[in-house]
Amino acid sequence: MVELADVSVRRSLYQFVRRASRRTRLLLTRSGLTPLQARVISSCVVFGFLLLVLYVGMPLMIPAYLLFTWLGLQEYTTMMNLRDIPIRKRSLFVAAALTFPASLPASYPGFVPLMSGMSWREALLGVFALYLIGLEIVRPNDNSVLSVVFSLMGYIYVPWFLGYAITLRYTPDGVLGLWYLTVPILVIIASDIGGYTFGRLFGKHQIAPQVSPNKTLEGSLGGLFLAVVTVLVMLFGLELFLNLRLELYDAVLFGLLVGSAAQIGDLFESLIKRWVGVKDSGFLMPGHGGVLDRIDSFLIAVPITYYFVTLIALR
Repeated sequence: MVELADVSVRRSLYQFVRRASRRTRLLLTRSGLTPLQARVISSCVVFGFLLLVLYVGMPLMIPAYLLFTWLGLQEYTTMMNLRDIPIRKRSLFVAAALTFPASLPASYPGFVPLMSGMSWREALLGVFALYLIGLEIVRPNDNSVLSVVFSLMGYIYVPWFLGYAITLRYTPDGVLGLWYLTVPILVIIASDIGGYTFGRLFGKHQIAPQVSPNKTLEGSLGGLFLAVVTVLVMLFGLELFLNLRLELYDAVLFGLLVGSAAQIGDLFESLIKRWVGVKDSGFLMPGHGGVLDRIDSFLIAVPITYYFVTLIALR
């Protein structure tokens, strides 16, 4: 079945999104909330929701993963369609749903690993890539190459990267995994606050003016500094409550890696938005834009955290 969206349909969808944005701003004005206040309230709600989801575990992570994946892929597809790039959306949704069970770690009770040296997630990525290529070969069109490349990119960027949160939550078990997944979330928040504060106070040198003009070198360094401080504080808590020790230089390295990954995730999503010509990926959350605007740092920082935990912390 041909899945390429009609031009008039995707333009109508974008106009609907713009009207929803204006309604959101109007509601904020009538409520008396400033954009900053709305942003703070939204942040508190989202952070509390994430903590609840992480603590409960699988019963809430399944619907949360499916919800964020569905919304993220909708936003990604809409942005790509603005550049007349066709996306195999239904195929993406099916692959995204299969990515959740494929992301479970080998240590999860009752889970059967695929084989030594290869996970179900890696196998699914290869199968999905071959499926997209085969689909375009059978039904070629003028945009077949673009469809394969950007559909596969959308799969990796949203559901495949997000699946690392499932893996990390239960690595090496449900107790330590909760801590390992909470730490990068706090580091992302700290990096964002540090970047904003240091950037406003000392920012003079733009770090990527063509991608995100408001990002400065001073803000980036301030974000990394606060990220490292947050990791050191969390390290103290891990030693105090779980008797889990991590070398000081490993903790500093972790803070720098995850803080840098969070900033790269933010800049990469800004690159996509600037390329397609939009300010926000969507308008779901008041004061925050779309779902991808909120999880862009998370999508890059969590995979980095997983590899740090498995290759260094648990070595």
